[in-house]
Amino acid sequence: MTAALQEATVDVEIVVPVYNEEDDLPSTVRRLHTYLRGFPFTTLITIADNASTDATLRYAVALADELPGVRVVHLDAKGRGRALREVWAASTAQVVAYMDVDLSTDLAALLPLVAPLMSGHSDVAIGSRLSRSARVARGPKRELISRCYNLLLRTALRARFSDAQCGFKAMRADCARALLPYVHDTGWFFDTELLVLAERSGLRIAEVPVDWIDDPDSRVDVVATALADLRGIARLIRALATGALPLRDLRRQFGRHPIDLPGVPKRLTWQAIRFAAIGVLSTLAYLALFVLLRAPLGAQVANFTALLITAVANTSANRRFTFGVRGAGAARHQAQGLIVFALGLGLTSGSLALLTNTHTHPSRPVELSVLIAANLAATVLRFVLMREWVFARATNRKDAR
Repeated sequence: MTAALQEATVDVEIVVPVYNEEDDLPSTVRRLHTYLRGFPFTTLITIADNASTDATLRYAVALADELPGVRVVHLDAKGRGRALREVWAASTAQVVAYMDVDLSTDLAALLPLVAPLMSGHSDVAIGSRLSRSARVARGPKRELISRCYNLLLRTALRARFSDAQCGFKAMRADCARALLPYVHDTGWFFDTELLVLAERSGLRIAEVPVDWIDDPDSRVDVVATALADLRGIARLIRALATGALPLRDLRRQFGRHPIDLPGVPKRLTWQAIRFAAIGVLSTLAYLALFVLLRAPLGAQVANFTALLITAVANTSANRRFTFGVRGAGAARHQAQGLIVFALGLGLTSGSLALLTNTHTHPSRPVELSVLIAANLAATVLRFVLMREWVFARATNRKDAR
């Protein structure tokens, strides 16, 4: 790796990763350099050449010689993530940032991107094309791909940021240095991996709506990138599930312990314990009601009535004690809880129907055993749906995993 002799400490270092960009690089750097003349923070532009095979490196060196506050770093291997890791890890700036060489994002968003980091309000800042106030010009295909990708991140990784792949991001340099050793991707998934790790480590992520115009000459291989992203998501899920990432140590390092509130569960383990305790009580109440109502109402009606009563009570108890929700929203939560109840009813009723079809006159112990097994399955389903859907907002705010 080589670099121009320009190592003065600055507020913000902006990296422009490039690979075979001899046509766009000179105009982009000059435009960015001109814009930064009126910037309220001191800056350094670093052109990170990713093993270009055309005249990109030669142009980059010429720009560094011509323009003050511009330097060039050359890497012998390709990869946007690799370039960002190399430059950010060695930066002496307070804030590190990067933007794509095509400048698809309007530079007017650069100050709103950097300001929350310089003020100490946030730790990471990302440009978002999916924010309601963003203005985006691109084709429906890329729009659909982007939205589907971010929906996948929200579903599979429970990410709360809205746009992982916009090439316009910034980060406090000390946070970057702490996280980069645990980010393994060297390509396009680098952004996503870094953001998920930052979010799980308790860092505050600011989202800046941007004006963005699609580059019709983009060289990104959509299919290859999508496959690499899927592999990256699978790897992250595995790392999170096995505890391979030192999230607790990172939270401690950043001072991002959860705020303790009496009676409010903060971890999945405690939520599961409280949910299980409420579930045991609900199951006992359900069985008692079923036995009481079985003779006068019949098995199916008794099952429905007992399950409905205990489902309403179960939702109320979990709302208050498991997920720590108070105040408004009880009616909506009960309505959603009834949908969860309907799914549980399908499990238990289906189990009863199957038992009746296979045994003409099942004994009461057999009937109760089948119902207990079905209720255990319904309980697991109920916990997942309550945590990820009914009380998802409360879980996102309070979960300290």
